[in-house]
Amino acid sequence: MDGDGDSLKACQNCKLDFRIAPEDFAWLERFQVPSPTWCPPCRFQRRILFRNEGKLFRTVSGLSGKNFLSLYPPESGVVVYTDEEWRSDAWDPKSYGREVDFSRPFLAQVYELSKVVPKLGSLAVNRVNSEYSGNAEDLKNCYLCFNSNHSEDCAYCHGTDFSNNCIDDSHIQKCERCYGSFWLTNSYRTHFSVQCDDCTDVWFSKDCRGCSSCFGCANLRLQKYCIFNVQYSREEYEKKIEEIQLDTWHGLQRAKVAAEKFWKENPCKYIQGVQNDNVQGEYITHSKNVQKGYIIRECQDLRYVQYSQVPSSKDCMDCSIAGSNATLMYESSICGWGAADMKFCVECWLEVRALEYCMNCYASSDLFGCTGMKNSQYCILNKQYTKEQYEELVPKIKKHMDDMPYIDSQGRVYKYGEFFPPQFSPLAYQHTIAPEHFPLTKEQAQAFGAKWQEPNPNEYQTTITADTLPDAVEDAKNDILKEIIQCSDCKRAYRIIPQELQFLQQMNLPLPRMCPDCRRTERLKYRNKSKLYERHCGCAGAKSANGLYANSAEHFHAAGACPNEFETSYAPERPEIVYCEQCYNTEVT
Repeated sequence: MDGDGDSLKACQNCKLDFRIAPEDFAWLERFQVPSPTWCPPCRFQRRILFRNEGKLFRTVSGLSGKNFLSLYPPESGVVVYTDEEWRSDAWDPKSYGREVDFSRPFLAQVYELSKVVPKLGSLAVNRVNSEYSGNAEDLKNCYLCFNSNHSEDCAYCHGTDFSNNCIDDSHIQKCERCYGSFWLTNSYRTHFSVQCDDCTDVWFSKDCRGCSSCFGCANLRLQKYCIFNVQYSREEYEKKIEEIQLDTWHGLQRAKVAAEKFWKENPCKYIQGVQNDNVQGEYITHSKNVQKGYIIRECQDLRYVQYSQVPSSKDCMDCSIAGSNATLMYESSICGWGAADMKFCVECWLEVRALEYCMNCYASSDLFGCTGMKNSQYCILNKQYTKEQYEELVPKIKKHMDDMPYIDSQGRVYKYGEFFPPQFSPLAYQHTIAPEHFPLTKEQAQAFGAKWQEPNPNEYQTTITADTLPDAVEDAKNDILKEIIQCSDCKRAYRIIPQELQFLQQMNLPLPRMCPDCRRTERLKYRNKSKLYERHCGCAGAKSANGLYANSAEHFHAAGACPNEFETSYAPERPEIVYCEQCYNTEVT
């Protein structure tokens, strides 16, 4: 350990100074690991290099020769099996076992092993008619859904859990028949909306709870028949909604522009989340003692954790994509389903215990530097040992990692306590979720140590352009399913699938004019990044500091400016009006 007080370090990667707080040291001592040498953002970026949440590639099984869809492109250089083959007894991961070579860096040996041991093709469990989805569990009749669980009849979704009949949504939970929305909970027929809970028949609204039959609203609670926060009778509301023409593509575009303008004229809370206790970060709900968290649901005692959406993780630090009762994990990515006591692991799940420097391991315990192990214990580099041999050898390996660390091509040093280097990921940078948070050019990605793959030329000949699609879905014939449409944005080809057309007809929504990838990109513009900024509350007394919003009630600070300061994901230069919790709650309750 480095000490008991604050400590400043220069990040090995970006070279910027970062602070290690006393609370961090307490956690590090708990995990019995040295202090990190990379700053929190660089650690986050490094972990999510292993996560693909939007691409499937046609590849060939290394076992059967079967063609199937995989999260790994053929160019990745790794061996992949179908999920069924990988879980079968047709192969033995211990057959790849090898002795530790103490004349070479240990992580180099882990990397070599990871390239030859077969990987799960799509990392999915219990899929029914959902082969075109990945990183998922318990899906039925789902198409191109990623990082989604316990859902049915959904398409083009990611981060969708316990939901049914939803299309083009991100980070929603317990929703039904929702479209084009982000961060919803317990909502029904809620379209093009952001950060809404318990809503029904809501359109283009932000941060509303318990509302129904509302359009273009912000910060409402338990309201009905409102348009831009103005109350109407049911008859007036229905007449005005009909005039807006939400059943047409042009009507939706006008509505989107008007709603986004209205949202920016109303205050938003410095943190997006409900029913929390002592949390810091963004998109945190029903959680306790979460510091520097991002997209967290029903968790407790987390630090520097992102994407823990499936309840309920606890006692974790520096983890990304962790969930489903994960506990005591440190510097790991894509681990969960009962995982515990994990350090420096990737894609290890289902009641795994006491794993370090492992990849793609399943239902195992007490492993060090293994890849692809199933129902195993006391293995190092996939070689079986007795309990006594294992416990004697692991401390020697840790010392060897300090004495002969792995050094990557950028000169960064990886002693014991460091997560896998970027080049260990088999995925190209642009095939991971890293660009959503850290957009890089090809040269920058390669300098970071990541792989890069040039996009393949469009192999589909489009038959129509998006601007020729009918304005209303009622004018679309079933022949549209045969068309190959050119996206209005990226110009790539896409199609309307039968499940999608049926949903749009039922919801009376127009056909989309962008491809699924561009629709997702457009949707995620509403999602703030994980970086936090120090700011003052934007309430100046009777009005917001920019003068656009007049407060509806007197605040605790009366006519003077609010003295509260906070950390928020809203950068100071952004146009939103950002209030502290006290000022915000005065306006919405």
